[in-house]
Amino acid sequence: MSITTPRPAPTVAPDKPQARKDLQGERLYTASQWRLMWWRFQQHKLAVVSIVILLIAYLIALFCEFVAPYDPNRFSPRWVLAPPMRLHFIDAEGQFHLRPFVYGYKSSRNPETLAMVVVPDETLAFPIKFFVRGDPYEMWGRFATDRHLVGIEPGAASRDQMLFLLGADEMGRDLLSRILYGARISLSIGLGGVFLSLILGIILGGISGYVGGTADIIIQRIIEFLRSLPAIPLWLTLGAALPPSWPPLRIYFGITIILSLIGWTGLARVVRGRFMALREEDFILAARLANASRMRIILRHMVPSFTSHLIASLTLSVPAMILSETSLSFLGLGLQPPIVSWGVLLQGAQNLRAVVLAPWLLLPGLFVVIVVLAFNFAGDGLRDAADPYAI
Repeated sequence: MSITTPRPAPTVAPDKPQARKDLQGERLYTASQWRLMWWRFQQHKLAVVSIVILLIAYLIALFCEFVAPYDPNRFSPRWVLAPPMRLHFIDAEGQFHLRPFVYGYKSSRNPETLAMVVVPDETLAFPIKFFVRGDPYEMWGRFATDRHLVGIEPGAASRDQMLFLLGADEMGRDLLSRILYGARISLSIGLGGVFLSLILGIILGGISGYVGGTADIIIQRIIEFLRSLPAIPLWLTLGAALPPSWPPLRIYFGITIILSLIGWTGLARVVRGRFMALREEDFILAARLANASRMRIILRHMVPSFTSHLIASLTLSVPAMILSETSLSFLGLGLQPPIVSWGVLLQGAQNLRAVVLAPWLLLPGLFVVIVVLAFNFAGDGLRDAADPYAI
């Protein structure tokens, strides 16, 4: 009788997908809060694209003198309401060009209507070049130069020609240059007011919700009074009350700052409700027992617990400021020429002639829509990323 030696059990190879999942789980448990927020934000593809769009928009606004082909106030009576130029790679003879080019314009008056008619002239072709010399300017008021990012090379043939990638307005000014210059005003005019409203809303709303009592009653009555004031009559009153010797841009900044002192009320009410729910939590009691001051408890312990709502409120307040500037300037209550902003540009297009004969004058509205949507999508992504443990 033979004795059979038992064979050892076969070694089971570890499951690679399972090992990968365990490794990912370990990374999640050991990652910091900011890393978790970054990973969560990367999953929101639309928010990532929106952040890129906003970064590009603010970079263009910061360097608008260099990016714009011309001075925004340079005009030419020959090119009144010139249509946008088309980029070409194949000329009239069928030859292919590696560098894109545009055809020049020729203008003449209609003998019946006496209106200026601008049409392409295929006998004049100008290649698009980068870092060309053009209208002199001072970058941020300090560095004098005449280099522009894109344009046509100045010369004898192009002496009276201009590059109108987005067309010209009723005075023959380049619309693209005016839109780029207007981005600086429209994108930056609400940032100071938004941050001031954020600070006031957190501090006053936090005191109202955390302290309570008489302070809560006084702050809430102030909020109710401020929210009862109508916005547009207030704009008119403040515009008339500010010193008339101020330039228009300083007046508008003054009105924006004053309105930011009123716009903190909505955020303050939300902060108050959150603080009333959080002040009975165990970690707040532990901070009290550690003899932490009220302001430290508010700013270091309670505010970070609802960062997601603050981020969403901030990203929604900035486009609200942009829309306010655009709408008020469109109605003639905000900025006025010669200041260039998106609202001022749309104000010049609020007639039937612009819609029928020159629809490209409505392009500033497209830029407003793109920026506002980018802020909204970026706010959604940042709000979700600020709470990475939410399902």
